[in-house]
Amino acid sequence: MAPLPTALYGAVLLLAAIAYYTLQSAIISTQGPNSLLKAAIGDDWKGKLSPLAYIAAIPLAFVHPWISDALYFAVALLWVIPHRRIERTLRPSCVK
Repeated sequence: MAPLPTALYGAVLLLAAIAYYTLQSAIISTQGPNSLLKAAIGDDWKGKLSPLAYIAAIPLAFVHPWISDALYFAVALLWVIPHRRIERTLRPSCVK
């Protein structure tokens, strides 16, 4: 629960979120604006909220590390909940 390792952990999580966004954008640009991935993720509020939470959590680690840890945990819980839109979008193509 030390501030510096907590902030560095947040930086690693932020870089992972940036890599996820970059990969997702590359796939969508390759497949075009009508891609199945773009339809499945919709407005991607999870993908937008996660880096913002990490950006907020990094400096908060120097105020109270447990606040940062709570934000990291909340984002992890957010991603455990499945995207219903992805399931609805992919279901017709999976069922033959």
